[in-house]
Amino acid sequence: MKLQELTKPWVAFNYGFLDESAKREMRRRILKAIAVPGYQVPYASREVPIARGWGTGGLQVTLTLLKPTSVVKVIDQGSDDSVNASSIRKFVGRVGGAVETEDTMAATIIQSRHRVPEEKLRDDQILVLQVPDPEPLRAVQPDLSVAREMHGDADYGQLWLVLYEQLVKSGRIMQGSSYPSMVNGRHVMTPSPIPRWDVPKLNQADHLTILSAGREKRIFAVPPYTSVEPLVFDDVPYRVEDHQDKTCYRSEVTGFFMNELPQDDGSSRYELSDSHFGVKHIRKSEAESVEIGETWYNNGKMD
Repeated sequence: MKLQELTKPWVAFNYGFLDESAKREMRRRILKAIAVPGYQVPYASREVPIARGWGTGGLQVTLTLLKPTSVVKVIDQGSDDSVNASSIRKFVGRVGGAVETEDTMAATIIQSRHRVPEEKLRDDQILVLQVPDPEPLRAVQPDLSVAREMHGDADYGQLWLVLYEQLVKSGRIMQGSSYPSMVNGRHVMTPSPIPRWDVPKLNQADHLTILSAGREKRIFAVPPYTSVEPLVFDDVPYRVEDHQDKTCYRSEVTGFFMNELPQDDGSSRYELSDSHFGVKHIRKSEAESVEIGETWYNNGKMD
């Protein structure tokens, strides 16, 4: 037996890598997720050329939505040039012929890990969020079959109890990323590990947000103009990270979400988490013609 007899002859892969049956199934699941905002829809997660846990869910959604006229932006915790973001962006461009971009305003599909861009998204743009753990009840109910029943009954009392315990022990709610949020007044979702800063951006937004967990095989969505309300007590308002007085050392922009960079002398420097947003401001300061879109936040506060 020869090696050639054990291998299949080369054939061109399907447009967008995924076969048509996989795309049809994904589209049906996406439509159901849009019809029932915040509801976790199971789907048959396919194999893609990246490891589970590195954005397979988001990549499958992006490949399903892909068309030759698509303009794709991929970010990893706000960065366009990380290894993960660059690799996914190049893969999408190769298998779909889509235009690759780092500009939020130019993109039609934005796939993101852990951040929502600072510039407001339009109604012709789709935000695809990678989700490692889609189940907000997992910490209080590890039995997923019971958790499904709790979602069906809208029984979220244990989540309120967790927030109350944090408030009693620490004087404030300590939940950082993945803050549990009520969607359309019915289903509580975990909005991916985005920081508290980004959760209000999903509320009554112009754009469609699709959240997909490839490893967990769950997909859910926030349609345009849908309410997304973080779980808060009436007398304890929702608080985002206090970055109002932080200034990016590279772009000198103030009042947006920053990454803290510890220095050797014990001090810290701050850098805009949305990397290309910072690049735009640097180019603008150098007298280049740059279009900077309207932002959700100004001076550290939501408009």
